[in-house]
Amino acid sequence: MELTDSGSAVTAVHDGVELFRYVYLPPEPAVESPRPYFHPVRTLSGDEVTIYRPHDHVWHKGIAWSLPNVGPQNFWGGPTFVRDTGYRQLDNNGAMVNRSLALSADTITQELDWLTSDGSLWFRERRTVRLSIVDKAWSLVFRTAMANVSGDEIRIGSPTTEGRPNAGYGGLMWRGPRSFTDGQVLTPTATGGDELMGTRATWLGFRGRHDGSGHTSTLVFVDAPTNTGHPVEWFVRSTPFACVCPAPFFGAEVPVAAGETLTLTYGVVVADGEQDPETLASLVVFE
Repeated sequence: MELTDSGSAVTAVHDGVELFRYVYLPPEPAVESPRPYFHPVRTLSGDEVTIYRPHDHVWHKGIAWSLPNVGPQNFWGGPTFVRDTGYRQLDNNGAMVNRSLALSADTITQELDWLTSDGSLWFRERRTVRLSIVDKAWSLVFRTAMANVSGDEIRIGSPTTEGRPNAGYGGLMWRGPRSFTDGQVLTPTATGGDELMGTRATWLGFRGRHDGSGHTSTLVFVDAPTNTGHPVEWFVRSTPFACVCPAPFFGAEVPVAAGETLTLTYGVVVADGEQDPETLASLVVFE
């Protein structure tokens, strides 16, 4: 795999196929909470498995570390769910701003500042993305270490912790292509769809089909054993659109004390065909 930095995005190419583009200087407006994202993401054969700025939620962008309820701030994009009121567009959309980025043969290392809507610095993040070509698939290990430099405790939650049932999203969010709607959700103990929302599991897979080619792709997301609350609760939908998010703040806020660092690690495997998700999950190596 070859990594190339264009000055605003990193591309990963293997055997002539661009597997992903990691945009680290996002051009989107402030209301979308600008943050780095992976899009497009493709299988080894070139089938695209992400969508960018879908019309229903323009702040959804491929695969991105996105948090909607960081204290009173929104690092997800769009409106904020307010208890007893519902969704409102507030003046609270923060941004994750690149400070530095470095590449090695198989790793992206990035330093970011989390700036609130008024420009205050709340977190300094060190992010690493480690890449591997595995058996008939490829994988990435995403690790974030968020140091609270605000001087105060910050509580990270979700719309569910604010009172909206089954809306515990927030974390490493994947939004799939339109053709993946009604796709198959897979866990270690079940196969289904939207009813698996809130499942706790060490991994969760999603299988969908592509328009045009009719090909099938399988993605698997893996929660590292070292993560807070492992095994994680999963935010997942197959309708009205395909999305997966390991959601460590699903049902309960996680406080991050002043000076404390919150570290979380996840694996993502992208595969052609109807491969066994448990086998794919086993290919992820956490260090």
